[in-house]
Amino acid sequence: MNTFTPQVSIIVPLYNKAKYIFDTLQSIREQTVRDFEVIVVDDGSADGGDAIAAGFPDRRFRLIRQENAGPGAARNRGVREAAAPYLAFLDSDDCWRPGFLETHLRMLAEHPEAAASASATYDRTGGIPSPGQWKARGIPEGIYRVSAHTPARVFSAMASFMTPCTVVARTGEVKRWGGFHEQNCRFAEDSTLWAKMLLYTPVCFSLAPLTELNREASALSGNYRGARPVEPYLGDPELLRGVCPPALRGLLERFYALRACKTACMFSFWGEWRRGRELVRRFVSLRHWREPLFLPAMLGATPFGGWAGHLVRSVGVRRPAAPVPEPVPAKALGKVAGAGK
Repeated sequence: MNTFTPQVSIIVPLYNKAKYIFDTLQSIREQTVRDFEVIVVDDGSADGGDAIAAGFPDRRFRLIRQENAGPGAARNRGVREAAAPYLAFLDSDDCWRPGFLETHLRMLAEHPEAAASASATYDRTGGIPSPGQWKARGIPEGIYRVSAHTPARVFSAMASFMTPCTVVARTGEVKRWGGFHEQNCRFAEDSTLWAKMLLYTPVCFSLAPLTELNREASALSGNYRGARPVEPYLGDPELLRGVCPPALRGLLERFYALRACKTACMFSFWGEWRRGRELVRRFVSLRHWREPLFLPAMLGATPFGGWAGHLVRSVGVRRPAAPVPEPVPAKALGKVAGAGK
């Protein structure tokens, strides 16, 4: 009896995205790499999207249903079902360019020491590619291993650059670090996983925009009308402290301070300065004065910060609409990423 072991298992968490799921699955079927399986994990959808996924005309695609438990639990369910040595994750309202899998699998084959490979995105809502923005924040092109000398802002940028729909990872590494945060987490459920990988193993980076994001459809990672949730590793700092190599403990604490400052500023904007003050007290000290947003966080975590946030929200800050450039043709992106070689 023949058994089939795919090269990569692709996990698609699905929750009420009937309008987008067919295009998402079609973008997977159009990959230049054909040796894959697709596991769609329906997380309790009520809009018929599960039926669309179940009827997708390709035997490599299968559907699993579960009660609603959040995106982290849905992805972890797919990880348990996966049969391939590599894992990829695509949200049910986003799409990949045709060379996505080929580019990442080639980078991981060239760098067997790397735990994962991540690439840039193209925002379909705003039409603005992100590679230049990430390069300015210190994201390297190629393989990178974090050291004690890595600036906290670069470590933070790399952790933010790595999102489920932009990463291909070795299955063993995802399982080694416990997969995605669950506990009904609805924000940054992937952040702890990527941070653990970065602390312990090299990661490959490509600035080619190989994923098309549809932020307009996202209800979890954006479009907030109030303060967003706190990152899991800030809620429980032992998630990273408990596994951090001793040589990188200083970097981790600077990273915590930087992220705490950013989140405190967010709380201040929404008038919840007391929550920001609690984060600052837990993670930030005067020795972190060089970190970005240190001073705004210090001011924001006071009654003045709450007043200033209320004033800004009352006035309203409108940004001029950015010009929408023509999307980069898929064939051109394949050449940039090295697809088809």
